[in-house]
Amino acid sequence: MATIAIYSSKGGVGKTTLAVNLAWCAAIRSKRRTVLWDLDPQAASTWVLGREPVADHARALFTKDARLAAHARPTAIAGLDLIAADPSLRTLDLLLHEIGKRRRLDRLIERLGDYDHVLLDCPPGMTETSEQVIRAADLIVLPVIPSPLAQRAYDEVLRHLGGKVPVLPVHMMVDRRRRLHAEALVAHPNWPAIPMASAVETMAEHRAPVATYAPKSAASAAFDRLWTAIERRVAD
Repeated sequence: MATIAIYSSKGGVGKTTLAVNLAWCAAIRSKRRTVLWDLDPQAASTWVLGREPVADHARALFTKDARLAAHARPTAIAGLDLIAADPSLRTLDLLLHEIGKRRRLDRLIERLGDYDHVLLDCPPGMTETSEQVIRAADLIVLPVIPSPLAQRAYDEVLRHLGGKVPVLPVHMMVDRRRRLHAEALVAHPNWPAIPMASAVETMAEHRAPVATYAPKSAASAAFDRLWTAIERRVAD
């Protein structure tokens, strides 16, 4: 079972977009039994995948007697389950600090059951939750908008990780007509890139992965290529 974390210290860089579309690729393209665990209190992945974050137990899943596997519920996508988020995760950092278990998330993932891939939609920031993610992940997918501030955040994350876990950076919301974007692509030609496209922007309207309503779009093809790169990295 491979644990793939979609993480950035910055918000608004497309973590949920990546998480939902990569989970679809894992379940449908690769026919892998996949679970997406939404760790963000904003619960965007939960909402996009058709669940309303109305409960108040997501934080409690980290306590000693939690039966995590029982909270992995099927989605409308064959082979993809979801562990939903809710606003109680706003105080998850405090709980993890109180518990004092440095690998609590990792141990919970080990008990999840018969999945091929676990994808984590992570909240932004460098927090106790992100430290738990770093210890649990086999690969971190790190979205980067082609801008100096996003590049700076990426550099800070790399310094913080110190090589402890492999990282796959991904350029997000790419508009090749913009000078800064074009320069960023030249500077990092090997980074996968997801275009700025109406197919991606309407995810919230469709509440579904891009490939389900725009299967022939450039964005759908870009997510497919990214997932292929992730599988290769995980296999290595």
